[in-house]
Amino acid sequence: MPSIIETSAADFQKAVDFLDEELHGLRTGRAQSGLVERVPVEAYGNTMELRGVASITIPDAKTIQIEPWDKSILKEIEKALIAADLGMQPVTAGTTIRLIMPAMTEENRKRLVKTVHEKAEETRITFRNIRERIRDEIAKQEKEKAISEDDKFRLQEELDKRVKQFNDQVTALAEKKEQEVMTI
Repeated sequence: MPSIIETSAADFQKAVDFLDEELHGLRTGRAQSGLVERVPVEAYGNTMELRGVASITIPDAKTIQIEPWDKSILKEIEKALIAADLGMQPVTAGTTIRLIMPAMTEENRKRLVKTVHEKAEETRITFRNIRERIRDEIAKQEKEKAISEDDKFRLQEELDKRVKQFNDQVTALAEKKEQEVMTI
């Protein structure tokens, strides 16, 4: 029978994966498809992510190029990009939309680093909530005599090690993104 810690590892990993996606969507000085992939677009009576209705390419370090698969939704994509407030104005040329990355100022870089740290802290808070839920379950199992007191302490120690591993992953992701943001 897998321990409660092993079954909850997926919850920790989901939080790390979510942070990774969130950080991927933050603007650095370079063009990245992650900046626009998740922009919601009204198409065919539904709201869809941009990556589901268009191809997104990066022709150079400062340009994101978007080409809708169905040319009739070009205007909806353009509206969605304006509404997303990415700090870039879409430029339409025929059936292609281009976003030119403006130069990052030192102030913008510092604000982005702050955002990176906020998102990392949100993930750590998620970890603490998961850890508390598991600790409560361990205490409940001990109270019901399903596990011994020694098992309780062993499981709590194992839980603390697991949380530390995931916190280290979060720190590594945040440091990597901070490095990207601060690189000119």
